[in-house]
Amino acid sequence: MTGCSSSCCCCRSRPALLCLLLLLLLWGCSAAAAHSPPPAASAEQRCFCQVTGYLDDCTCDVETIDAYNYKVFPRLQQLLGSDYFRYYKVNLKKPCPFWNDNSHCGIRDCAVKPCHSDEVPCGIRTESCKYSRAANTFAADCEEAERLGAVDESLSEETVQALLRWTRHDDSSDSFCEVDDIHSPEAEYVDLLLNPERYTGYKGPEAWKIWNSIYEENCFKPHSVKRPLNPLASGRAGENEGAMFYRWLQGLCVEKRAFYKLISGLHASINIHLSARYLLQDTWSEKKWGHNVTEFQQRFDEVLTQGEGPRRLKNLYFIYLIELRALSKVLPFFERPDFQLFTGDRIRDEEIKSLLLEILHLIKSFPLHFDENSFFSGNQKEATKLKEEFRLHFRNISRIMDCVGCFKCRLWGKLQTQGLGTALKILFSESLIENIPERGPSYNFDLTRQEIVSLFNAFGRISTSIKELENFKDLLRTLQ
Repeated sequence: MTGCSSSCCCCRSRPALLCLLLLLLLWGCSAAAAHSPPPAASAEQRCFCQVTGYLDDCTCDVETIDAYNYKVFPRLQQLLGSDYFRYYKVNLKKPCPFWNDNSHCGIRDCAVKPCHSDEVPCGIRTESCKYSRAANTFAADCEEAERLGAVDESLSEETVQALLRWTRHDDSSDSFCEVDDIHSPEAEYVDLLLNPERYTGYKGPEAWKIWNSIYEENCFKPHSVKRPLNPLASGRAGENEGAMFYRWLQGLCVEKRAFYKLISGLHASINIHLSARYLLQDTWSEKKWGHNVTEFQQRFDEVLTQGEGPRRLKNLYFIYLIELRALSKVLPFFERPDFQLFTGDRIRDEEIKSLLLEILHLIKSFPLHFDENSFFSGNQKEATKLKEEFRLHFRNISRIMDCVGCFKCRLWGKLQTQGLGTALKILFSESLIENIPERGPSYNFDLTRQEIVSLFNAFGRISTSIKELENFKDLLRTLQ
């Protein structure tokens, strides 16, 4: 008999042998897979896979902010296109207070075109910049505002004293910024819409010096941290050093951690703007600005930045929450019946104030606002000292902006720094009282027009950055 019978022992063991061989084969495949490198992450994943979920020291998550920003962004852009918010007075000729090198960028795109006086609405150029109850009683029309804009002998002593009171708070301890003297002959109005923030070609040692001074001298760096905090230095670090970069933050108090994240978030926002409005083509007949994906990757790709890029983007969301909360808290100031966004065009001014209040009420409805009461809440003496240290560090950064060699970069750096400083002033001012029914809104808190314009434009820049992240996600998907 040539065939096998069912009683043959070798035939009976054959199924078991086959099973054993199959198990060995499967084990070998799984072991090989375990030791083989994972599939390469896509360009989109390397930038954004960690930009999700809850933010450190917050109760809010990235996804909630993304969804909310879709609602507020278009309204905010409409507001910032109005006359009141597009004209910003700034002194771009102040000398750098920290070093003697006052060389300026010679690239033509670094230049800023100021406005002629007749291009600015009369209600703005009168420089009646105080928008408190007292000031608005005098701002009945443009002609009256122009009369009050010049403090001379024709004004009564009572009016002169009122004007002095309106500006006195600028030198108070509430201020987080070194503000320009808008009455200086060198201060000029700039149309922000005609001088957009974008890549100008300003880079290299000069730009490095600015950011290095900000990070190394003003971000509460512990002495034990040897590596530069300036993220622009990340390419010089090894992989392990880059992965451990943020561990130094764990030993800091929540206020000092927040300070670093605010500066990092502001820096990230500026880098997004420059990457989104990059000079892609420059010929004698045409200039073309657009998204530079390579530039974006160099600043935010997890691999190219040794793991820091996604953290920078999460810090962008942190500064968004801080400025959002400040706008929510300042709502009672703008709800005053006698408050005006005064340009001289009464009908248009009323329309813009209505839009402003609509935006602020939308902001007020945000469900997961940052709780600023978690800051400076310990021992009163120590908290007061820490708050003053926090304020002085930020004030110092605002002075560094006068050292930026590119005038357009200086313009937007000063505006966004003043905007963030105004947000911090709102959050930590002891004069601003929110809705207390038995007392009503506080009338002891004031903002200048410069602070108002910078506050909303700064938040507009952060909102635009978050909107641009969606554009870069789409562009990075095409690289797969």
